[in-house]
Amino acid sequence: MTNASMTPTYQSSGGSVPAASMGAAPETRGTALDFLHLLAMEVSKGTVELPCFPDVVLRIRHALANPSTTTEKTVAIVGNEPRLSARLLQTANSAAFNASGKPLTDLRSAITRLGQQLVQSVAVAYAVQQLKHAPSLRSIAKPLNELWRDCILVASVSQAVAERTKVSPDEAFLTGLLHGIGRLYIMVRSVGHAERFGADRSFLDLIADWHASIGKAVLENWGFAEEMCNAVGDQDDHERRWAHGNELSDVLAVSVVLATAMKSPSSPPVVTEQIRAFQHLGLTAQDCAAILTQARHHLGSLHDALGG
Repeated sequence: MTNASMTPTYQSSGGSVPAASMGAAPETRGTALDFLHLLAMEVSKGTVELPCFPDVVLRIRHALANPSTTTEKTVAIVGNEPRLSARLLQTANSAAFNASGKPLTDLRSAITRLGQQLVQSVAVAYAVQQLKHAPSLRSIAKPLNELWRDCILVASVSQAVAERTKVSPDEAFLTGLLHGIGRLYIMVRSVGHAERFGADRSFLDLIADWHASIGKAVLENWGFAEEMCNAVGDQDDHERRWAHGNELSDVLAVSVVLATAMKSPSSPPVVTEQIRAFQHLGLTAQDCAAILTQARHHLGSLHDALGG
């Protein structure tokens, strides 16, 4: 599926892909770097190709981005995909998103309960499940599953962090869920190239360098809000100096760091003074401990709700 035909094209402003990617790839570069260079050039020019990714996700995104879209129209879009409808109902009735315990049986009520951001989160979860089970992507099913579990973890932490800021917790949750879209995009597009660099450790290191900028460009092509795109692009920038810029960027940057610490409890404590996002949000070590406790408490129910 070529998503570029369904979305506005994105013309790079020079900040969405690594600077080295904006020129011709030198002959001396390895095949892995050449591959990432080509991906970055594609997305910077508005071409987003993600095989096996259901287009219903983008149709929902475009519909919800339009202020005139009614709940009925959203119901109609979702209703055309029975498995997504079932996932939305399951999620709306899950322990993670149904604090009242009152069960829902119709799609309209489920969409109303979840709200726009969480409906998009569920749609993304549905899409990732389709990718994980696609026969053509069987070779990366395990790393895709590991990536998705990481995304759910970051989303859970992001929600807990946002509750201590002015950022919408639902928006932060969706941003956390999408923070790994660059990695996912690279992984899916690299299928079939394993004989060249799939087992190359340096390729994994290169992905770490490139995924945020590629993820930002993908989300821009898909029409996500500027703040969310910038947050994904800035997630590994620990030196951001402006405290009154995009607060969502600070929330995601903090959440990625805390989620990494949560996965490795034996690692040294996070030194919040060394990462400006913690300072921008005014988070203390005690705040961070409380955030991790809260995120850990909700993680199991989130995995159940989103297929982690």
